[in-house]
Amino acid sequence: MQTPKLSQKVMKLKPSATIAVSDLAKKLKEQGEPVISLALGEPDFLTPQFIQDAAIDAIRSGEHHYTPVGGTTTLKEAICHKFKRDNRLSYTTDQVMAGTGCKQVIFNALTAILDPGDEVVVHAPYWTSYPAMVEFCEAVPRIVECTDDAEYLMTPSQLESAINDKTKAVMINYPSNPTGACYSKAQLIAILDVLEKHPNIWVLSDEIYEHIVFDDFEFHSIAALNDRVAPRVVTFNGVSKSHAMTGWRLGYCGADSQLIKAMSKIQSQSTSNPCAVTQAAAAKALVEDHGDIKIFRDTFKSRIDFVISLLSSTELSIVKPQGAFYVFINISHYTNDAVSFCKQLLEKEKLALVPGEAFGAKGHVRLSCAASNDELKEACERLILFLKSYS
Repeated sequence: MQTPKLSQKVMKLKPSATIAVSDLAKKLKEQGEPVISLALGEPDFLTPQFIQDAAIDAIRSGEHHYTPVGGTTTLKEAICHKFKRDNRLSYTTDQVMAGTGCKQVIFNALTAILDPGDEVVVHAPYWTSYPAMVEFCEAVPRIVECTDDAEYLMTPSQLESAINDKTKAVMINYPSNPTGACYSKAQLIAILDVLEKHPNIWVLSDEIYEHIVFDDFEFHSIAALNDRVAPRVVTFNGVSKSHAMTGWRLGYCGADSQLIKAMSKIQSQSTSNPCAVTQAAAAKALVEDHGDIKIFRDTFKSRIDFVISLLSSTELSIVKPQGAFYVFINISHYTNDAVSFCKQLLEKEKLALVPGEAFGAKGHVRLSCAASNDELKEACERLILFLKSYS
């Protein structure tokens, strides 16, 4: 029986490419195929025990009910504490909110600030969901292509060239998913110098990989570097990557109180509050440090170095990441069609990687290091074997 039509908006919406590849790999595994999937951006660690204990305590103490839309006072105070301690950002509780994952909080912000036809500057390679969310808001992603020659970072001149009278926001993500590229303090200040000249543009800074940086790289929140631009910066973060809490679904942001009020209004008409038990666990995670973040970071650093060393004998080109837990591989020596490359790699060698087209970067693939060294070694051996016969 034919059902009524779906909206044009949802018909144009593309599903997440990373989730699609991961789901296909899982399906093949369930069919008995010996698939190794390095597609999904999810830490393979267990959530630290003290956070699990906080959730159990919350369940036992009866935290089973609705909370304020943007989070409990306890969670908001923990978010403010974290921003002050780690980022030198002095938000008050009416300037922060939490949602069901950082993705929802970003979507809330875009929905709150964008009108049809507005443009959002997005530097590519980008996280696959940025352009899709912008387009769902009937706005236009203005893509700035950043190459490996520039370590995949957007320059001030590129930003200036991308801005026009339709520009409503600039999306910045560092450490980057998928490249692991990070902006230094000097590079951020140069970006801010451009943005200071454009007072009607919001600055959306996704800092979800903040704690996963390597080789003594010093992370700086962009909102802490220019007092004149800071009131229009939205600083996004969450506990998924830093505390291995992807399934708990808790993201948050700090911003101007009027924007937070608007975002909360949007969330009140969709999911309402994040899970009460997750909020209690996240509050504990943000306030206490039991050394797990360092362990996670050091493990990812070791794995990335391991993968790069294993692939050093090939014609693959890799810019060593400064953060996150991915290796973004330039395969242009072999092909620029990464979709076909990944399809054949999965069919022939049962190895799932994400094609660069998902991130706005042809001729690249993303390999997630959220796997054991044994899995990574086997995966690299399969990739090398595949390259020998690829045509």
